[in-house]
Amino acid sequence: MLKDLVLNNRSYRRFYENEKIDIQTLKEFIDLARNTASTVNSQALKYVLINNEEYNEKVFETLAWAGMLKEWDGPEKGERPSAYIIILCDLALGHNKSTDVGIAAQTILLGAVEKGFGGCMLGSIKREQLAESLNIDLKKYTIDLVVALGKPKETIKIVDLPESKTTAYYRDENGVHYVPKRSLDDIIIR
Repeated sequence: MLKDLVLNNRSYRRFYENEKIDIQTLKEFIDLARNTASTVNSQALKYVLINNEEYNEKVFETLAWAGMLKEWDGPEKGERPSAYIIILCDLALGHNKSTDVGIAAQTILLGAVEKGFGGCMLGSIKREQLAESLNIDLKKYTIDLVVALGKPKETIKIVDLPESKTTAYYRDENGVHYVPKRSLDDIIIR
């Protein structure tokens, strides 16, 4: 059921790193994204699939994790993603495809959840370093988003917004990750 997929699709940031995702499975996620809507049907998005230790490390070094968790620098070795999908925009086919990128990333993550995996969309990227590490031509492509993927190794709970109305996510002393959400009534204007 779609609702179950959506509710289980959290921003996972810790994984069982040894639980690998094969290239064929990553291609299945891209095939889902390929069949979604695209602005003026430009189909300008391209993808780089990464699932080996050497390249996983190169990608990991370019990412910033969980900006609201100031004391946390990201997952430790053994808890890092086992795969990444880097979403690019082919500049010969279009520019400013942020809507397409969001649709594609969400579709990839829903596909991952359906197969027992999870992930996190990351936009805080050292793009020039990543491009150099992976030989991506920034004259031809923009690096729009990195989707980290793996078998989730953390518990994430959705909770009501506190009285302070802060939406800041947080972790308790046991590492359980809490994500405050506004109520349905709070977000519907009319």
